[in-house]
Amino acid sequence: MNKEELRNQLKTMVAELIEIDDFGDDQHLTNDLGVDSMMAIEIVARIEKRYHIRISEEQLQQIHTFNEIVQITESALQAKEDSVLAK
Repeated sequence: MNKEELRNQLKTMVAELIEIDDFGDDQHLTNDLGVDSMMAIEIVARIEKRYHIRISEEQLQQIHTFNEIVQITESALQAKEDSVLAK
């Protein structure tokens, strides 16, 4: 999967959860879009389940925008791939 496909999948997933179809990649999830802590946990849980990755509590606290969701997901997917290749 390329970065654009990942970004599109994540955008769709987040839009469904927050029930807002059109939002900017750098809009603040809490301040601009009304995402509370429970919604943020649900977003992360769905990402973890779909991509079979782990996002730490520390990483969760670093997520403030959609772009940060994408970056953290890409990092986790890369770490997973590196782990598989190292075996």
